[in-house]
Amino acid sequence: MAQAWRTQQARQFRDEGIVLGTHKLGEADRIVTLLTREHGQVRAVAKGVRRTKSRFGSRLEPFMVVDVQLHRGRSLDVVTQVELLEPFGGQLAADYLGYTAASAMAEAAQRLTEEDTSTRQHYLLLLSALRSLAGRQHHPRLALDAYLLRALSLAGWAPSLYDCAQCGAPGPQRSFQPPLGGAVCASCRTPGALAPAPETMRVLTALLTGDWPVADTADERTRREVAAMVDAYLQWHLERGLRSMRLVDSA
Repeated sequence: MAQAWRTQQARQFRDEGIVLGTHKLGEADRIVTLLTREHGQVRAVAKGVRRTKSRFGSRLEPFMVVDVQLHRGRSLDVVTQVELLEPFGGQLAADYLGYTAASAMAEAAQRLTEEDTSTRQHYLLLLSALRSLAGRQHHPRLALDAYLLRALSLAGWAPSLYDCAQCGAPGPQRSFQPPLGGAVCASCRTPGALAPAPETMRVLTALLTGDWPVADTADERTRREVAAMVDAYLQWHLERGLRSMRLVDSA
């Protein structure tokens, strides 16, 4: 009996996590996808959470930050206990622009961490981005683009925004090509290269480095050009776009 108890305890683990998404399972259960601080991306069954008398159903909504205890299963873990840490879901539900940006962040995080168990930095980056959105600290699209640029950098795809991504020629460069790694010189550019305004490149750099006094000065035209470039860069590296971007683009 003691051995069985130790085995049972070994299969339990606890962590902080951000709810990336949920899916219905059966009549009362839900599959929850979490990005955790120490265990990477986790998919778990939350039993009975769709019942009105569920003890923690509302705590497992998208964008909630939770302290969660789980039991390891064969294919899916099982949620056994949840404590709410930061209720971003409720705050963002009242802000359509913030909600759509958060949806794109969560989808990108899920794609970028699905095969990576070393995700502490991704967790902290997403936590900071959601906190910024919920607090309306910056324009939602700027907050989203900053998150996407930094998340791609953590995944090993940091764009070059000054020197040429191909030959290293000192910048600033006037062309931008996602397949070539970002900014490119006149010798390396190929047909179809983007030619962003200098201010756009300045704002992109500010978003990547966290220079918000510069980024927050961007006008609507610059924000749109920045967004188009980030979308193109993201789509190239993920090989397909984010479904949530359709909501962002229509906002």
